[in-house]
Amino acid sequence: MNNANQAILEIRPFLGERLSTAMAVRTQHGKDQTWNTGAAPDAVAFVHSTAEVQQIVKICARLKVPVIAYGTGTSLEGHFAAPKGGICIDLSGMNQILEVNSEDLDCRVQAGVTRKQLNTHLRDQGLFFPIDPGADASLGGMTATRASGTNAVRYGTMRENVMGLTVVMANGQIVRTGTRARKSSAGYDLTRLMVGSEGTLGVITEVQLKLYGIPESIAAGVCAFPSVEACCLTTIQVIQLGIPVARIELVDEEHIKALNAYSKLGLSVSPTLFVEFHGTPASTQEQSETFAAIAAEHGAGNFQWASREEDRMKLWQARHDSFWATKSLMPGKEAIATDVCVPISRLAECVTQTQADLAANTLYGPIIGHVGDGNFHVVLFCNRADPDEVQRVKAVYGRMIERALAMGGTCTGEHGIGQGKRGYLALEHGTGLNVMRAIKAALDPDNIMNPGKNAGA
Repeated sequence: MNNANQAILEIRPFLGERLSTAMAVRTQHGKDQTWNTGAAPDAVAFVHSTAEVQQIVKICARLKVPVIAYGTGTSLEGHFAAPKGGICIDLSGMNQILEVNSEDLDCRVQAGVTRKQLNTHLRDQGLFFPIDPGADASLGGMTATRASGTNAVRYGTMRENVMGLTVVMANGQIVRTGTRARKSSAGYDLTRLMVGSEGTLGVITEVQLKLYGIPESIAAGVCAFPSVEACCLTTIQVIQLGIPVARIELVDEEHIKALNAYSKLGLSVSPTLFVEFHGTPASTQEQSETFAAIAAEHGAGNFQWASREEDRMKLWQARHDSFWATKSLMPGKEAIATDVCVPISRLAECVTQTQADLAANTLYGPIIGHVGDGNFHVVLFCNRADPDEVQRVKAVYGRMIERALAMGGTCTGEHGIGQGKRGYLALEHGTGLNVMRAIKAALDPDNIMNPGKNAGA
């Protein structure tokens, strides 16, 4: 009997039917929506508590069986594939909002709570959690991948908004990091170590988060431009002038075509900025007028307002559905959704060079991005049965990352490393990768925590 089967025998008595070895369930928990190679775990454990996670991890640690944490399965870089088999711990059933401290603007949730679930719960208290990666991801998964999204330009990423964690370590020990205090100088910052570790150091089961008051006024709309470069130059000027824009999203012409068809928007088919301002009625009006004036300098058309809440929701839902919208236009091809992030001053240059590279190689790669912080995405499409196209896609993909790094950027602004971008960690971090691996070896000497991902072996 192999070790995974032994682990299944030992887990079954306390999980019962919540431990599944069905192939359909295992396959679902081992493959994401992109072209990354999937691999099914030996079993999927649907847990309800930190104590259950601890029991499973202790069994797996003793038997040296891999442990892979799973939230909602929305990550895009092969984060939850199980190349060495093992036990997938599905945390979606840990979906309790444990406490909300409205006076201190913080809350504590179990890892399976999704961002939409949390914001629905908070709405009546006049609060919200702003990190919005698009998909209705779990907050544990968002923490593990250091997610961000459309609001990051104003509110930051998960790195800035996670105050503390409960984590089950590789040896089964439960560790609680951080406090509810807004700052601390006590010891190593274990919270930041775990944020972005992608399940390679431990399984996150609870998250303490910062909250924000719902803005008194929200102004949103779209503005079409003559080129992607004009969109980027407008964004750069807006950020450099310190205009407190909440969201500023680039949507290229190909994405507009897809969104019009998929989400029934009827927008002008041109490179477009989706923008949103938060504040008082006076401040949002002033910010909107300043933005419109800057946009006009770069050849933009009229700013179209989405003043009603339902119109704003439709607009941003369409933006979040962009992956599916473009995918619907390319049936039969696999999607490679990737991202890079560069200093804001190099954004226009990086985007236009990427566009030129795509055109030179006759590849379809719509561009969209959270350009307010220099982060943009390319959705590449590839026919796996065409070796020449596969080679061209891989070459353009690699050059985009190398271009971003040469400009002082990063190989990923928010998607994370997973399996998909492991090959670029050394290029970005150099000898720093050795430090990461030393931390991994110290905390997980048997390499059972999500092996084959991020900086791990």
